Amino acid sequence: MKAYVFPGQGAQFSGMGKDLYESNPIAKELFEKANEILGFSITDIMFEGSEEDLKQTKVTQPAIFLHSVILAKTSENFKPDMVAGHSLGEFSALVANGTLAFEDGLRLVYQRALAMQEACEINPSGMAAILGLEDAKVEEICAAIHGEIVVAANYNCPGQLVISGSNKGIEIACEKMKEAGAKRALPLPVGGAFHSPLMEPAREKLQAAIENTTFNEPSCPVYQNVSTTGVSDVAEIKKNLIAQLTAPVKWTQSVQQMVADGATEFVECGPGKVLQGLVKKIHKESEVSSI
Repeated sequence: MKAYVFPGQGAQFSGMGKDLYESNPIAKELFEKANEILGFSITDIMFEGSEEDLKQTKVTQPAIFLHSVILAKTSENFKPDMVAGHSLGEFSALVANGTLAFEDGLRLVYQRALAMQEACEINPSGMAAILGLEDAKVEEICAAIHGEIVVAANYNCPGQLVISGSNKGIEIACEKMKEAGAKRALPLPVGGAFHSPLMEPAREKLQAAIENTTFNEPSCPVYQNVSTTGVSDVAEIKKNLIAQLTAPVKWTQSVQQMVADGATEFVECGPGKVLQGLVKKIHKESEVSSI
């Protein structure tokens, strides 16, 4: 069985999607439609913008979404048996399996990006990657830090967990992780504490937007970050999508579940190759490739 997986924030690069735009009329039409919906030329930033331009959350999220979704829509023989996306990538996955219309997916992603950016401005906060410690140990250290918010946020693969929280919380946690034997504990260049309770203001805004959007029956199950299991029920998909902003991304567990449910081949659809690397670390026997 073939699983298509969609990347999240961090996979962007200058020039992304340009070849698609120039070589495929359907892609060009979708990119132009995106410029119209967003009210600014995101294609200019994607194709010509600097790394700095692309790093703004309100640009990064729609840019990665567009690159991923348009690749899927213009790919021949795109017939997934299951889909999953890492954080933001879950929205791309939901357009790819027909749950969301392209336009609605883009609007939600843009609203999500703006809401997250706003939440970051309310609470200066961040994230850090912890390498070489057991998940349970990372969770235990986070739980023992009082007076500051710091939680496990992204279970990327065994031995690689990202924590999220207040700046002070992250600083204390990184020290404690190193003392406990972590190979690395390094703060990440992100704007805020994604997938933590500090994203609550963004979650409330996104909830209203999701509840006002039409969701359709998917063509195949989506393995969601929150539940890690294959979901086809529209009400459940919505509920998990709303919970996603303040809950951890259980990527390791989602990939393990997809393998248990019969996935033998994982195809990454979007910029970069981060997810292929993670899938290989989670399950060596899986075939990985990208569109």
